[in-house]
Amino acid sequence: MKAARARTPRRPRKGTNPTQKDPVGVYCRVRPLSRADQECCIEVISGTTVQLHPPEGYRVFRNGEYRETQYSFKEVFGTLVVQKELFDVVAKPLVEDLIRGKNGLLFTYGVTGSGKTHTMTGSPGDGGLLPRCLAMIFNSIGPFQAKRFVFKLDDKNGVDVQTEVEALLERQRREALPTPKTPAGKRQLDPEFADMIDVRERCRAEEVDEDNVYGVFVSYIEIYNNYIYDLLEEAPCDSIKPKWNNCNTPVRNGDFVPPQSKILREDQNHNMYVTGCTEVEVKSTEEAFEVFWRGQKKRRIANTQLNRESSRSHSVFIIKLAQAPLDADGDNVLQEKEQITLSQLSLVDLAGSERTNRTKAEGNRLREAGNINQSLMTLRTCIEVLRENQLYGTNKMVPYRDSKLTHLFKNYFDGEGKVRMIVCVNPKAEDYEESLQVMRFAEMTQEVEVARPLDRPLCGLTPGRRLRNQAGGPVGAEEPSAAELFFQSFPPLPSCELLDINDDQTLPKLIEALEQRHKMRQMLAEEFAKNVLAFKTMLQEFDSSVASKENYIQGKLAEKEKTITGQRTELERLEKKIKTLEYKIEILEKTATIYEEDKRNLQQELESKSQKLQRQASDKRRLEARLQGMVAETSLKWEKECERRVAAKQLEMQNKLWVKDEKLKQLKAIVTEPRAERPERPSREREREKALPRSVSPSPAPSAPVAPLRPRRSRSAGERWVDHRPPSHVPTETLLQPRVPRAITVEAPSERALARCDRYLLTHQELASDGEIQTKLIKGDVFKTRGGGQAVQFTDIETLKQESPTGRKRRSSPPNPDPAGDAVDSEWTDVETRCSVAVEMRAGSALGPGFQHHAQPKRRKP
Repeated sequence: MKAARARTPRRPRKGTNPTQKDPVGVYCRVRPLSRADQECCIEVISGTTVQLHPPEGYRVFRNGEYRETQYSFKEVFGTLVVQKELFDVVAKPLVEDLIRGKNGLLFTYGVTGSGKTHTMTGSPGDGGLLPRCLAMIFNSIGPFQAKRFVFKLDDKNGVDVQTEVEALLERQRREALPTPKTPAGKRQLDPEFADMIDVRERCRAEEVDEDNVYGVFVSYIEIYNNYIYDLLEEAPCDSIKPKWNNCNTPVRNGDFVPPQSKILREDQNHNMYVTGCTEVEVKSTEEAFEVFWRGQKKRRIANTQLNRESSRSHSVFIIKLAQAPLDADGDNVLQEKEQITLSQLSLVDLAGSERTNRTKAEGNRLREAGNINQSLMTLRTCIEVLRENQLYGTNKMVPYRDSKLTHLFKNYFDGEGKVRMIVCVNPKAEDYEESLQVMRFAEMTQEVEVARPLDRPLCGLTPGRRLRNQAGGPVGAEEPSAAELFFQSFPPLPSCELLDINDDQTLPKLIEALEQRHKMRQMLAEEFAKNVLAFKTMLQEFDSSVASKENYIQGKLAEKEKTITGQRTELERLEKKIKTLEYKIEILEKTATIYEEDKRNLQQELESKSQKLQRQASDKRRLEARLQGMVAETSLKWEKECERRVAAKQLEMQNKLWVKDEKLKQLKAIVTEPRAERPERPSREREREKALPRSVSPSPAPSAPVAPLRPRRSRSAGERWVDHRPPSHVPTETLLQPRVPRAITVEAPSERALARCDRYLLTHQELASDGEIQTKLIKGDVFKTRGGGQAVQFTDIETLKQESPTGRKRRSSPPNPDPAGDAVDSEWTDVETRCSVAVEMRAGSALGPGFQHHAQPKRRKP
């Protein structure tokens, strides 16, 4: 009969049943202090809450008080809690789910020296969770276990079920091996762990399907330096012996063969498994724990400053339970692969996180600590990403492949099953900072939800088949053998008792019966000889046919061997290709992680830039509002300034008009005076009557003292001048006129003219204080600038002025002065009193470059 293959419980697709999820169960266990005088930093507040307070020297002061933090768990176990109570609450439900065909994961987490290995394994006289789980399994399924090799695991994380005959042949083949094992009933327990298995506690599951047969398989692996090793593998070396000696150099021993690391694979149901791992079928608690103890001796431990026997690797003890229903008669296992279930319970003892500055690790210990911390950090990262995806609805990639530990248990978090974690803490003050980080991780883990495992489908057969078959079995005497039936076919012997000496019937009857029997015997012998001859002929024919068939089979086997060899070569090629693809996948996942990180950084940078732009826009708006206010204020200020200047200009023009009016009055008075008293000066009077335009030529320096124009000699006879005379220049009728030798006369200075000359002369005309026109000759030197242009530096001013020889102040009055108007006009008859003319340099003036002309009335002296 063909063997049937079982399937492990399939995980549901994402999104099929989002409501059927349970959070990860997180429990806390506080170990007792090693010494009574040690300072304690953890206090159990209630059955679900612990409180951490900083010890002396670590307290974080805030407003004069140190900060205390509280953390809640599903349940907290204090220092006085025994192992059985912890097992009943945490591990017993997982074993019940295992028997029901559901997967489970239990792992211990904490810093080094916090009691993780003690919680999982236990101590002599006080077994931990692992031996108690094994005892409960065999107490529950002990009477319903299948015989050895009825269930047979394959190399693809599945199980095959064999018939009773195939299992018997397999057992005989195993018993014929040169190293037979002691039967389980006669096994002598190792005194090292005999006290850890308490046979008095008969803990068993309540709901066990009696119509099923069960098989238990165990395996034990460790994850050391991010490599997976099989602790049950029979290796020809001392597993305790390190790969490097004390000098950190490889051991030069030809007999030493380092253990080979194993590879993680994913089966067709997306469950992760270790290829090539040794899986042992066990039939009792003692046998299972002996297998565990054999692997425990190979586990890597070392002595550190914080722990005398510190685990240097993560250990995973896997219990697989295969179960299949009986057929309708209750005799044999049902040979239907859809009805076979393989469930798994993983018990994980994580290595403790540690700080090298406290453990003083170096060499191999330092490298081991780095790999341990890295794997635990990857576990924390995966939990954080899972929590973020579930809380905020994101779809970030969980970095399971960054560590073998997280990659092995990927199907528990992405698939289905029940996950529970025991946080072990040491309350001593030296572990405060590490314990704080462990508490934060545990609090975050409680927010992650895992899909609830589905119930196993019913097989559809009538329950109670096993008990009914046992009750209706054959009862009575044994069946007669073939020899007995053969002798019964002979005729019965008559009575051989002689009652009388003359009895002549008994012996003849006996002789007749014996003769019949003899004849029958001869007939049977002849028939037997014929049958023997026929059988020999048949045997010869059968031998010839067998020989021919053997030859044919040998040819076929040779062909099959070639095919198998080709398939093995193809398998090896495919395995290499798979390894290459897995390596590429890891690289791509790491690249994707880097890209995700870059994306997050760029998004954060974009957000910061956007916030910066928003701040700049708001600052710009505020600046614009401020500038608008300043513009409005400045506009108002300049409007007032313009009004003031217009008023000043109006006052100046009024003063000029008053000056002109006074001049007209004086002119009128002169004209009306007798000619004898005042000689006529026609030329001067005509000049006074003319409207003298005011020069707009710039005056670069303040007014110089009035001096008569006298000729001055040039400093160099070879110098050339630029004679700048503005278009508004008014010719005067004075005898002295400015004469410039070797001059180029221009109305506006140009770069070409300045480049050809050495000196510069500006003719400037303005109105003097007495109303006469005075001419100023402003001289300067021309020199070249660094930029290739020309610049003028003024050095001297010569003034040409015409004035009256009398030099006295005159008053003019009409012949018939008006008393009323005389008082008003008399205030303006004195020119010096009436106004004064000043020249002031003012940048940006419209009257000339660098000058502004204005008149201001002068106060009369009292």
